[in-house]
Amino acid sequence: MNHEQERIQQILHRYDEILASMADPSIVSDGARYLKLTKELSDLEPVVQRIHDKERVTKELQEARELHTAEQDEEMRQMAAEEVSSLEAELDSINYDLEELLAVKDPKDERSVIMEIRAGAGGEEAALFVGDLYKMYSAFALSKGWRTEYIDSNDTELGGYQKLVFSIEGRGAYSCFKYESGVHRVQRVPVTESGGRVHTSTATVAVLPEVDEVEVNINPNDLKIDTFRASGAGGQHINRTDSAIRITHLPTGLVVTCQDERSQHKNRAKAMAVLQSRLLEMEEQKQSGAIAAERRSQVGTGDRSEKIRTYNYHQGRVTDHRIGLTLYRLEEILGGDLEEIVRQLTLADRANKLGNASSDDVEDM
Repeated sequence: MNHEQERIQQILHRYDEILASMADPSIVSDGARYLKLTKELSDLEPVVQRIHDKERVTKELQEARELHTAEQDEEMRQMAAEEVSSLEAELDSINYDLEELLAVKDPKDERSVIMEIRAGAGGEEAALFVGDLYKMYSAFALSKGWRTEYIDSNDTELGGYQKLVFSIEGRGAYSCFKYESGVHRVQRVPVTESGGRVHTSTATVAVLPEVDEVEVNINPNDLKIDTFRASGAGGQHINRTDSAIRITHLPTGLVVTCQDERSQHKNRAKAMAVLQSRLLEMEEQKQSGAIAAERRSQVGTGDRSEKIRTYNYHQGRVTDHRIGLTLYRLEEILGGDLEEIVRQLTLADRANKLGNASSDDVEDM
């Protein structure tokens, strides 16, 4: 039995095991455990479905081949040959899907995300670029059926942002947006430049997967919570009441604000979600700090200091420097069409991880 067949048997066994467990009254009454099993079952269902599809099509293909071999009538043989060709194509598609589904995935991939965009070098032009990136990500999220929610911002006089924090809610959001962490560079003639010279400005993007409360243990005594009057893009309609929330995590000095909702309670919940994600990120960075540089991912999904992409208006070009991808579709990409970039980054990330896994195998020999 090869490695793939072994994994398939393990998945089918685990799937049946979960179904049996969920019929156990003691597990049904344990809300947290039942919810965890439901999530695991939901994750396994697409894999199990394709496994059953492969079994079905493999059987049909064998029967069609046997019919083609045994059939004497030429017209029936031709029909059988067409059936064989069709089933072979379907089996290839199923095998491709299974390869994707069986690939080792980041356990955070299915989560929603919290994103923070900050203006870098370039003054007001960098602040305007923050707004452009926000529109791009919002449009891409909408095309995927995900919801974007504003959390907090520091606005500028010309309509830009020194900082913009928002969430994108939807299953699988992190799998797409995790590649956006890093420094984004724009090259264009700024609206603030009368001489028509091309300027280079930057913005920094941070992407955090949303976390469950159980993953980050926060002592309430470590929090300083203040209320204030909201203002800016998300708070213009509520600036007469102290509904905005500022939470300071005393041990780390992390400060999180939220001023989107009319409800102080909702703002507090959003701010806590951001704080939990940032604390988890800090902990993961500590753990990964000891990893040698050559073992880190080529795609660089987590390094905020890494210059990852350039948007050149004069040439109508977008270049992702991590994988050497250049697309002359600037307008469409800024309009939210990130599919090709995400696909290429995902493939590069997977190839890099497979390369690292192969190296590990060699080292272990």
